[in-house]
Amino acid sequence: MHRRSSGGPAAARVVVLLAAALLAAGCTGGTDGPKAAEPGPGRVGASPSPSPSPTPAAPAGPYVALGDSYTSGLKIEPQVGEPRGCARSAVNYPSLVAEALGLAGADFRDVSCSGARTADLTGTQRTDDGSNPPQLDALSAATRLVTVGIGGNDAGFMEVVGECARQSLVQSLARSLAGGAAAAAPCRDHYASGGADQVRGKVDAAGEKLAGVLAEVRRRAPQARVLVVGYPTLLPSDPSACAPVLGAGVAPADLGFLGEKERELNSMLAERAAAAGARFVDTATPSAGHDLCAGTARWVEPPFPAPGLAAVHPNALGQQGMAAAVLQAVRG
Repeated sequence: MHRRSSGGPAAARVVVLLAAALLAAGCTGGTDGPKAAEPGPGRVGASPSPSPSPTPAAPAGPYVALGDSYTSGLKIEPQVGEPRGCARSAVNYPSLVAEALGLAGADFRDVSCSGARTADLTGTQRTDDGSNPPQLDALSAATRLVTVGIGGNDAGFMEVVGECARQSLVQSLARSLAGGAAAAAPCRDHYASGGADQVRGKVDAAGEKLAGVLAEVRRRAPQARVLVVGYPTLLPSDPSACAPVLGAGVAPADLGFLGEKERELNSMLAERAAAAGARFVDTATPSAGHDLCAGTARWVEPPFPAPGLAAVHPNALGQQGMAAAVLQAVRG
């Protein structure tokens, strides 16, 4: 059962550390971190590992993977490809999908890049270590499969996560220094100031940009099957389950707020995919119960990740689960 913080110095220190970790968890590039540790076992139910054998329904390729750090596999070893600043893993979900479909060489191109926004699909993206050409340049009339994992950075989702950590920090310090009652959801209140849902506005704006990207994908690769890949579940439906991981200084209502906003982001992706004649790949449903507070069963790392892994990003197990969801859509 969740126990409310007394608001003392210890709780404040917990939230200070949480805020620092979340602010460091943005989707920018950079791969000079330590080697990634293997995530622990614990996937409940069937294994998320994709089947190694292709089926007649699978496209023959070429396959092009577009996307941000949730696609590239930020910090998951081994890191491969150029530029190094894109932080592509050899075991990210595009690589696992390509392997399962028997696609290699010229039949598979992963041009995803950590920190990517929709503008980086049509323009050059600078990273901490090299520049990534426009991702859509990898497409051609010969392309037969495209996965698109983009939109979270356009919606500023990691900034929202960091802001919620900051708001919790302010509340914790205020209680520590002056006492008194804390706001039930300081982050929700912050983003509702002025009478408008600021996060929803960013999600809607990201949707407009995604619509343009999907139209351009269709123009450049008219024969391709296009899949828009959603984001895995970050937080459990019961925020109190996160108290052992995030500490008691984070308002449970704000964790609920973050979960609500992620659902809005995925709903926008699904709607835009349908409008463009593409297929949406739901990774939130299969990752339920494997959120960042799920211990060794987690698909997403918490703010204090396993050594070498990226905070608030999928680990190797998460990439396997996302690959399984993509393969189900490809073969369905």
